[in-house]
Amino acid sequence: QARLLAPLTLLWRLGAWWRARGVRPYRAPVPVICIGNLTVGGAGKTPMVAALISRLLAQGRAPHVVSRGHGGRLASIGPHRVDPLRDSHAEVGDEPLMLAALAPVWVARDRAAGVRAAAEAGAEIILLDDGFQNPGVVKDRTILMVDAVQGFGNGCLFPAGPLREPVAPGLARADLVVLVGTVAERGAALERWPELAAHRPLAARLKPRETGLSLEGETVLAFAGIARPGKFFTTLNGMGARIAATFAFPDHCAYPPPVLRRLQRRAQAEGAMLVTTEKDAARLPPFFLREVVVVQVYLEPEDWGPLDRILAPDPGW
Repeated sequence: QARLLAPLTLLWRLGAWWRARGVRPYRAPVPVICIGNLTVGGAGKTPMVAALISRLLAQGRAPHVVSRGHGGRLASIGPHRVDPLRDSHAEVGDEPLMLAALAPVWVARDRAAGVRAAAEAGAEIILLDDGFQNPGVVKDRTILMVDAVQGFGNGCLFPAGPLREPVAPGLARADLVVLVGTVAERGAALERWPELAAHRPLAARLKPRETGLSLEGETVLAFAGIARPGKFFTTLNGMGARIAATFAFPDHCAYPPPVLRRLQRRAQAEGAMLVTTEKDAARLPPFFLREVVVVQVYLEPEDWGPLDRILAPDPGW
């Protein structure tokens, strides 16, 4: 199949080259830290952004986030500051809505315009959520996220594989590589991709946040519309939940009412509680959300030292 899609891969590369051709990247008056990846889909970017926000706020700094606002109609109009009380996922995207509870978030299809708006609004440091391949903004530091299970897939560029760009030059551009997974998963990834091991990535794990509600021994019906739903179902297993059924939906899925009603009926038939992710919760209507347990996760790096050095103020800024 990868061979059959090779011509489309060539078109993808030509498109990327054409988009970058002649672009004069915008340099912000404040530091821009890009959190990106080399693959299409979940590598832990948004949990890393959330972790960095908390770290910066604890240091007394004022971070803003700039996101493309995937699927949000306001992002295509121009830079828009997310209002978590008034905006919906259809307007700004699910991930920006989540992050806006922590810090000011701007959605803009034009990343340079979003970064400019954040700087003008008083950002002391800007976290660019995704955008590693975007040529429109000068990145002062880059953090490259790698999922230990997915890694670089079959090593082919999209659509023949999951890669947005070739692995070697992508790794070379990163100031820090973060490998997300369990000890066993990270070990397997380093063996499978020696080029990754050569960059001595920082180890990190996604862990469920303590909320006071234990799922140990509870019968649950789990559903998720994220890049890799299996990761969420594995997390529930690790929490001791008894999973009656799982339902995987496409990433950023907008749940229509008939689907929600089917999930309700199935949960009632199984005598199970409905559980989903924080990202999915941002796309659920209030009437349904009241019946769902939301499992939050956070990213825990093995060592904050390398990340603190990335975030440290530079005299040149």
